[in-house]
Amino acid sequence: MIFHSSKQYTLYNGDSKRILPTLAENSIDSIVTDPPYELGFMGKSWDSTGVANDVNLWKEVLRVLKPGGHLLSFGGSRTYHRMAVAIEDAGFEIRDQIMWVYGSGFPKSHNISKGIDKAAGAEREVIKTGFAYGISVGQEAQGYRPADYVSKQLSDVAITDEAKQWNGWGTALKPAHEPIVLARKPFESTVANNVLTYGVGGINIDGTRVGSERVSVHHAPKGTFAGGEPDRGSDTSTYQNHTGRFPANFIHDGSYEVVELFPDTKTGIAKRGNSGGNNFGSDTPKPPLDDIGYGDSGSAARFFYCAKANKRDRNEGCENLDDKEWKTEGAAIPERENRPFLPSKNNHPTVKPTDLMQYLCRLITPPNGTILDPFLGSGSTGKAAMYEGFNFVGIELTDEYLPIAKARIEFAINQRGANDKI
Repeated sequence: MIFHSSKQYTLYNGDSKRILPTLAENSIDSIVTDPPYELGFMGKSWDSTGVANDVNLWKEVLRVLKPGGHLLSFGGSRTYHRMAVAIEDAGFEIRDQIMWVYGSGFPKSHNISKGIDKAAGAEREVIKTGFAYGISVGQEAQGYRPADYVSKQLSDVAITDEAKQWNGWGTALKPAHEPIVLARKPFESTVANNVLTYGVGGINIDGTRVGSERVSVHHAPKGTFAGGEPDRGSDTSTYQNHTGRFPANFIHDGSYEVVELFPDTKTGIAKRGNSGGNNFGSDTPKPPLDDIGYGDSGSAARFFYCAKANKRDRNEGCENLDDKEWKTEGAAIPERENRPFLPSKNNHPTVKPTDLMQYLCRLITPPNGTILDPFLGSGSTGKAAMYEGFNFVGIELTDEYLPIAKARIEFAINQRGANDKI
């Protein structure tokens, strides 16, 4: 059933497997979505149904997408492969994988030494108690408040000899990336003919270039030798100048932890200025964002960066909604022990940042195109689509998230309209 419909967007309340068959064939220009990772995250039942791995669902997504249209779908590092195979088995052509890398993930590792002591009935003595803010420089720069992340800091020592032998051992790595599958609906004839016929089939390279510096790129004919480098006085007749670097299949959050993984090439890292657009090709004005200033060196400057969604991004437009508790349906959340979630207007557990979703929408959607998100959640794709001037169709099964999604989408529409009048 339709939850809300307007000139710019339509939101459906229901199961995507039931609603997708009601949409017209070849009516959607692009798909940008964040389906369940099938991990049972935070005990949410919707994150363990297998829907993201359902070939029949992706066949319906393929049917409504125009020939040559692209799909971008997030996945979990442990379950991405099953989703990607389902997408491919549905008839999509897998084109690439984009990696979103960040330094703010929480380890979900089991302390083996502590587990051995517990099994032996040996109770460890707490030798130090206190409170720690546990907030990184990158998180603080994103707008997080230390008071929101106060946690008990406990320290103990192994008791049994067996536990001492396994001290420092765990069971999992710290999560630091989420893969995004890039797929395309097959088409007949050539890319040029498909683009002229359906208006889709390509990737918006210039619209998603990284940075604002002028870059010289060699464009010699295929099979010929590069004509030299422009800064060495050689032949530059085949070079073309572009603003910003060619978009890559790598996105990072700009945190020191990630940036320091790259060798220093003395290349400037673009700072996020007050335009809020990360200076990466978007002409859409947005509300001012804080300058996070990540320094001015390191080859990570060559890649688009986007941190996780902060509280402001999460709750913009939801001021008139009630505060909601974080419900875990009885599941333990190891990475959040002693870090209780405070009530929030938007209590969806996997909100994606608007900057990132704008970049992805712009990457594969033609001007005035229509984007579909069959897993709407709290509306991050829809909010991004409105900022970029696209049309949008969203489908969400969980009733409680629809008012949040609508409020966030309306906020983006109002902000864009206000900026257009300036």
